[in-house]
Amino acid sequence: MTSTDIAIDGPDTARAKSRETGKTAALYRMDMPGHLCPFGLKSRSLLKRRGYEIDDNLLTSREEVDAFLEAHGVETSPQTFIDGERIGGYSGLKKHFGLKVLGGDETTYTPVVAIFGATALMALAVVLNLYDGFPVATFLKWFFAISMVALAIQKLQDVEGFVNGFLGYDLLARRYVPYGYAYPFLELYAGIGMMVLIGSGSPLIWLVAPVGVFIGTIGAVSVIKAAYIDGRDLKCACVGGGSNVPLGAISLSENLIMAGMGLWMLGLWFVTA
Repeated sequence: MTSTDIAIDGPDTARAKSRETGKTAALYRMDMPGHLCPFGLKSRSLLKRRGYEIDDNLLTSREEVDAFLEAHGVETSPQTFIDGERIGGYSGLKKHFGLKVLGGDETTYTPVVAIFGATALMALAVVLNLYDGFPVATFLKWFFAISMVALAIQKLQDVEGFVNGFLGYDLLARRYVPYGYAYPFLELYAGIGMMVLIGSGSPLIWLVAPVGVFIGTIGAVSVIKAAYIDGRDLKCACVGGGSNVPLGAISLSENLIMAGMGLWMLGLWFVTA
């Protein structure tokens, strides 16, 4: 069966369906046995939240999908029609309603906010369960250590992608590439070690703290040079490869925290030794 043998609503019919009485939208989306389009479901949900009655048209086979795309001269589905106008896919629908759509070259702090928000809550849970009162310094130690582990996990999901971004600005990794591959593991090691040794005067601090000081100091110097001295517009590899987080204050903070935690722990050892 060819695409021309399948009865598919053409542009005029789709526009007509979206001109019904009241707030009506015509939505065309894939709902095949082997694939249920997530963007189609998200488009339907967004339309419902905006108070639209939806003429929901399902494309249930590859042939129907191809016929629809050909009939409407588009390359992707879903497609939404409102007031006789083709709005487009899910991103087009978000723009139509004035919602933010992140472009390919745009940056966002959302991943960082999500990570630090979650790690702050985890640190709060630890302190409330294990300590009397609310020792602020202890809370900060847990927050920083848990954050280091969380950021390391982000990098370890795609080490190659992380290294690709890291090589854009890290001074040591650019001279010795294997350091870039080792960095996520070193950050994980330092973070977990600090969690184990928080509040401890154990000599084992010397196995952990210097690692945090070293990678944090190198990282901080690298970010300062790339972002603030050279003024380069780069994306930060702090939350892993493919991140849209801008290089600058967040990455600098991550590295200063690692170095600071290491120095803090060494200072604790000297005080209690």
